[in-house]
Amino acid sequence: MVNNSIVLITGGNTGIGFESVKALYASPQAHTILMGSRSVDKAKQAISTLQSEIADSKSEIVPLQIDIEDDTSIENAFKEVESKWGRVDSLVNNAGGAFDSIMLRDPSASGIREAWQKAYSVNVASTEVFTQQFAPLLLKSSNSRLLFITSGLSSLNTCAGGFMAKTMKASPAKGWPKPTTGPSMIAYRSSKTALNMMMLEWNRLLEVDGVKVFSISPGFLATNLGGAGPEHLKHAGAGDPSVGGTFIKDVVEGKRDNDAGKVIDKDGVQPW
Repeated sequence: MVNNSIVLITGGNTGIGFESVKALYASPQAHTILMGSRSVDKAKQAISTLQSEIADSKSEIVPLQIDIEDDTSIENAFKEVESKWGRVDSLVNNAGGAFDSIMLRDPSASGIREAWQKAYSVNVASTEVFTQQFAPLLLKSSNSRLLFITSGLSSLNTCAGGFMAKTMKASPAKGWPKPTTGPSMIAYRSSKTALNMMMLEWNRLLEVDGVKVFSISPGFLATNLGGAGPEHLKHAGAGDPSVGGTFIKDVVEGKRDNDAGKVIDKDGVQPW
């Protein structure tokens, strides 16, 4: 399958990452899908599940151990991909997380600091380090794409217009301290806004090399992001994660190339 497109998806064993792998595996186009996961065993379990659900595929899925907060793990993954495939056609920066619940459990300064630092470590700094390491393999491809999975909650325009999140209640009463009834996702939202700026810089850097760069806003979907659980999010109006997987598959397969350099969702372009 040397002629397959090589697609590397971090955090590919769960959530939207898993749904993206599934959509690509079910596609009539042939892909070699590198399922990035902190645990190879969990990746193998996810692959077994996919292969039991999709009996006939033109593609293959390969587990790849990758923890984007671990520089040694990133370097080892790079060496493996470089030696076996020599290029990456699509790099999907999906690994990420929401850690605002830390502040609910511990509203002290240390809890606030931990939540914000973890959000930026995973969603921003680690994503940047990982992309820096793998960028040379994107340049070895003749048709490459770089995707950053962002959020509808990252839009400054939308938040300035009054919308924060479907899971948030109305503005609190006057006075201090403010009652804490649920996570506002402010650390997560801010980190994804930073991720959009990162995307713009990568677009500036790689546009001359022909790499098409995107921020992908998959929508409000029922995953385990932030630990709330899919069922809770469904009750709040979240859609099925497969919607995000199909959208990411379409971008990987070139259906949104005219929107490179922008934050896009399945329906169009998301305002900044």
